[in-house]
Amino acid sequence: MSEPATTRSESIPVDSELLMASPFEGTRFRTQDTMRNPMKMIYASSAELNLVKFKHSNHWSLYDRHSWSSNTSLSSAITNYRVENGRRYHAYKDGEYWGPNDDEQNLQLSIGHHLFYLLHGGKLLLAPIAKDIERAIDIGTGTGQWAIDFADEYPHTSILGTDLSPIQPAFVPPNCRFEVDDACDAWVHPPNYFDLVHVRSLYGSVADWPAFYQQAYKHTKPGGYFEHCELTIHIKSDDGTLPDDHIFCQWSRIFLEAGEKINKTFRIAEHISGHAKDAGFEDVTEKWYKIPIGGWSSDPKMKTIGKWNYLQCDHGIEGWAMALLTRVMKWSYEDVQVFLDKMRAGLRDKSVHSYFEAATVYGRKPLEA
Repeated sequence: MSEPATTRSESIPVDSELLMASPFEGTRFRTQDTMRNPMKMIYASSAELNLVKFKHSNHWSLYDRHSWSSNTSLSSAITNYRVENGRRYHAYKDGEYWGPNDDEQNLQLSIGHHLFYLLHGGKLLLAPIAKDIERAIDIGTGTGQWAIDFADEYPHTSILGTDLSPIQPAFVPPNCRFEVDDACDAWVHPPNYFDLVHVRSLYGSVADWPAFYQQAYKHTKPGGYFEHCELTIHIKSDDGTLPDDHIFCQWSRIFLEAGEKINKTFRIAEHISGHAKDAGFEDVTEKWYKIPIGGWSSDPKMKTIGKWNYLQCDHGIEGWAMALLTRVMKWSYEDVQVFLDKMRAGLRDKSVHSYFEAATVYGRKPLEA
């Protein structure tokens, strides 16, 4: 097996029918149930058009990525993707984030979005915001599905989604926009600007979490809310079916080590509450969830969540692993594939009753701030 070369490439077509389909009978993605226009599920990676804004620009534009010349800064800045070991990665601030932005990983993000929706009991967020807030921002929006669903549910609110990759849908609700940006840089928005700052799944992506929270606090309106959802990397079992030498335990240790090597820790879920309080948010509320890996739970809700999580892991593990293990841990492509084969075997092993956890934390900026 030879290691695929690192190249630059245009986007890879997406199978939109697969995204619309359900892996389990009688279940559909929430976005299919609620959206007004099914075209919004087609990702920009396969669409001819995409809505994007660059930081420091005052113009939102619908652009045809194939009409730009090769020396156009827009095209080279965000669409000249790195293709490495068979996976595609963001071009803007190349290397800052370890996850791919290709169709396989975007499908994992879609499944993960639905998984959080199930965990939260059919809610997009837990913070008690009003229906008529003015502005919200979704940091690290990924495929933009949370922002799109939020725009549908809060039609009077302007929602902005930001990400390093312009992989969001081309057709979205009129109150939803996307921006290519790095939230670890200084935010260009005015202070006291957003009624809601929403963050999800940025583990391993931020070098200075206190500074990130200080920025979030600065740009939240007095009385506005900040909500942050994160998964843990530590895979557990409560019934002794997960031995210490299991491949899942190796996975946890390796990824925690990789995060420390790049100074972007994966140990964030357990620190969200403290960071929020230190930044100045009050009435900080924290809720923890167990997420089974597979359908082993006897509880019907947890069994369903576990099945979705199995699907998420099955689609996600190569993308989660490849850059971190080859770039950071200096593994060979072949060694990564052997490791992933063991992980897939572990995922299929129904005798192991494993889970990882998620934390959702929200807090309010004081009215007098």
